[in-house]
Amino acid sequence: MQAQPSEKIAAASGIQSRQVRATLALIDGGATVPFIARYRKEATGGLDEVAITTIRDLAARMAELDNRRVAILKSLAKNGHLNDALEARIMAAETIGSLEDIYLPYRPKRRTRAMIAREKGLEPLAEALFAQTGADPALLAAPYLDPAKSVESIEDALSGARDLMAERINENEEARAALRQLFFDRAQLTSSIVKGKEREGANYRDYFEWSEAASRAPSHRILAIRRGEKEDVLNMSIRPPEEDAVGLLVSRFVSSGGADGEQVRLAVVDAYKRLMSRAMETEIRLATKARADEDAIRVFAANLRQLLLAPPLGAKSVMGVDPGFRSGCKLACLDRQGQLVHHATIQPHLSRRAAEQAASAVQKLCQRFSIEAIAIGNGTASRETEAFFRGLSLENRPPVVIVNESGASVYSASDIARLEFPDLDLTFRGAASIGRRLMDPLAELVKIEPKSIGVGQYQHDVDQGALKQALDDVVISCVNHVGVDVNRASVQLLTYVSGLGPRLAENIVAFRNANGPFRSRDALKQVPQLGPKAFEQAAGFLKILDGGNPLDASAVHPESYDIVHRMAADLGCRLDQLLTQADLRRRIEPQRYVGDRVGLPTLTDILAELDKPGRDPRQAFEPFAFDPDITEMADLSAGMKLPGIVTNITAFGAFVDVGVHQDGLVHISELADRYVTDPHKCVSVNQQVEVTVLEVDMARKRIALSMKARPEKRRRAKVNPSPSARKAPSKSWASGKKKSAPRKPFHNPFQEALKNKH
Repeated sequence: MQAQPSEKIAAASGIQSRQVRATLALIDGGATVPFIARYRKEATGGLDEVAITTIRDLAARMAELDNRRVAILKSLAKNGHLNDALEARIMAAETIGSLEDIYLPYRPKRRTRAMIAREKGLEPLAEALFAQTGADPALLAAPYLDPAKSVESIEDALSGARDLMAERINENEEARAALRQLFFDRAQLTSSIVKGKEREGANYRDYFEWSEAASRAPSHRILAIRRGEKEDVLNMSIRPPEEDAVGLLVSRFVSSGGADGEQVRLAVVDAYKRLMSRAMETEIRLATKARADEDAIRVFAANLRQLLLAPPLGAKSVMGVDPGFRSGCKLACLDRQGQLVHHATIQPHLSRRAAEQAASAVQKLCQRFSIEAIAIGNGTASRETEAFFRGLSLENRPPVVIVNESGASVYSASDIARLEFPDLDLTFRGAASIGRRLMDPLAELVKIEPKSIGVGQYQHDVDQGALKQALDDVVISCVNHVGVDVNRASVQLLTYVSGLGPRLAENIVAFRNANGPFRSRDALKQVPQLGPKAFEQAAGFLKILDGGNPLDASAVHPESYDIVHRMAADLGCRLDQLLTQADLRRRIEPQRYVGDRVGLPTLTDILAELDKPGRDPRQAFEPFAFDPDITEMADLSAGMKLPGIVTNITAFGAFVDVGVHQDGLVHISELADRYVTDPHKCVSVNQQVEVTVLEVDMARKRIALSMKARPEKRRRAKVNPSPSARKAPSKSWASGKKKSAPRKPFHNPFQEALKNKH
């Protein structure tokens, strides 16, 4: 009897069958992963989002397998091959590979060499040879000579018989399974440079002559070599040693040491080289690609989660700055709600006079709009622009922050940006986006396709469907984890709320614009097309911060409000007292409220939320500043210790921005003083770190960094810029001071600004 899908998923995932069944029922009923994880813990036994997503994805894969099974059964029935035994084997197949192996002999084929031999009547000869009775092949072949059928010689007959035997060997299920296992266990991934492409393939020089076990090849190497092959600069192969593969088949099919056994051996070699090796290499290529994709997507998803959940500055008046030299710096002044109130261009880098005019303009704007922070994009001229702003004498000394602007240009040219700022130039849109990223990274980054944010690894080489699914899952998870202020959220942010989507998000914003802010969650039911199911899925994640019911600002679901009111009534207090007085909450006995609909897991979550209703789960914002004396690669030298911020994490290490317009790499071996298998266990995107410069390669624009307490010296000679390659000390037009040659002790002016403010 075939196992039920829930049992198969349970076996594959290690999750209990009852949990799988409950989760699948909820998913089939239209529930989303965040909703199930937060509000249906009793049903699933407390499964988290990772486990629920695993169940969902395994169910989808099994559905694909079943669809292929149905298609094969239809084909077999149509062509008259289907019988009870064959159907049973097909129904029992548990992988695509085994399913295709069963189907292979019956698959409609183009005209093959074996078909031609069969038409010539050579099948009995092939059977006789394959039996390996010790008979002379020439004597066996003699009766089949027939010039009318183009069998004019003994060799013609034997060649046709070998074609038939090769087909038989190729279609043998057990042989294919054994050979497949050999490929997966022993195959070597090799690459070599295409002759004459040495200059074009310079970026792939590490793979000009490369070989390693395919089963152990890391994802980034597989994807890099595949990209080189796609660009026609590398040759790539994934095969085990040929003698091992042929030997495996010979031991299975050759049983005679005589001349007839030699004919079978020749058929085995032909079957492997002409038919089986190509098919198996295709399979292992797909398998290693799938594994590499999975690893790369996992890294990308982890990076994206960390970036989206970066600490927000919060509701502050911010000046966003898109820096530039010749075209000037574009300024966007935003109010505490992130609305654009003014935009302007300054030219701080053209001349002293222009810098003085820019300084005066910035001072007036900061005073006029009560600017509380300045966000500068990390593109061209960012460090020079940062120095200009830090040199200004501004009232209240608003902190200056360098903000990662990856994807800002994509947003600026998008339909979303045109809707938000229809009359604004692209560069001003970018400045506004930079300012908003500082205020709330999540709310702003959801407007950009995740692939454009710049935290991936070979994102254009992996399966785009799987990548989109994984990144959408991350965005949905993060948005619902944080929750959304329904009276301030954009359409894009609301789109990712559980149970909504683009149409309902647009309806919510349109209703809000027409009728004013929502005063309660219950008022959401008035939104067109937002029915009971959508309300159930979304309500707990939509917050009303200034409404009449304080629970509307919390993650307590409306379906549980009656429980909280009962708690307050049992304590003889008002709801607002329950939320503000911890001594009252400590008197609650959750077991008293357990019922058919609500269990201890949900009650525990409710009590935890009452302790911190509506609190943002993201960490508090921490100020950061680069070393002011280090602004370009020429300023770096081996041994320097610098502050940096992690911008991207890959399977082989972490990239760190030290403020020189070129991220440095902390190789996985330099992340810690211990052995590291996963860089995410040591660092996270946006983490502030201290690094030591190991090597500066000016020619290749590469910076090697270390986070070890005592980094080891590199074996290769360090490539440091010569004194003549270093630029002369630069001037700050705002201050008129030269950059001093000796390096000063590093201090964080942003931290100072916050201390002075308090």
